[in-house]
Amino acid sequence: MSGSYHVVGVDLSGPTNVKDTVFLAFEVLGTEIRLNQAIQGAKDHDIHAAAEELLSLGDLVVGLDAPLSYNPGGGDRSGDKTLREKVIRAGLHPGSVMTPTMTRMAYLTLRGTAIARILSSFPEPKPQIVEVHPGAAMALRGAPIADLRAYKMDPPAQQRLLGWLKGQGLDIKDMHKTLDSHHVDACAAALAAWKWHQGDAVWVEPASPPHHPFDYAC
Repeated sequence: MSGSYHVVGVDLSGPTNVKDTVFLAFEVLGTEIRLNQAIQGAKDHDIHAAAEELLSLGDLVVGLDAPLSYNPGGGDRSGDKTLREKVIRAGLHPGSVMTPTMTRMAYLTLRGTAIARILSSFPEPKPQIVEVHPGAAMALRGAPIADLRAYKMDPPAQQRLLGWLKGQGLDIKDMHKTLDSHHVDACAAALAAWKWHQGDAVWVEPASPPHHPFDYAC
């Protein structure tokens, strides 16, 4: 890719609570990315339609905050174990990285693999898809750990992380007016996807097709 293109960060929820899914599209402009589309409560067809429109404008990179694969028989993928060790050392809780087949994660994994399949169904040029972990993307880039441990339920922590994300090159306009933890995660998902595409990820588990067809990056 060269010149201007778009990066999308998606904080996915499971298929029965799509109201918590946030889709944010950013235009890449040199050393920053500028928010130009936000969808709260994005359904599968909303994500498909928005991606189709963005692809009509040029190249597209999509960071999905959800497992996009799982191990047959369950358990951690190699990337889950490695990333969990890294975020623990950074100061996050071990539960920040969960096994894709755990009861709490299985429905998110189901939707993640479905959305990845939908995005992969476009004709060439297809979107570039990467699995991302927003909390790890922030923690491993030096975001305040106290805020990362609290932001799911703490609006002031969300505001501080939004300021930190702006400092990483995200032009987020007036997001503070509607901010919640899902918007923070979608912003961090876009940050992770953008840096991954630039070759500047802080951590990458390379794709291993056919069972794990997408890079997993922060």
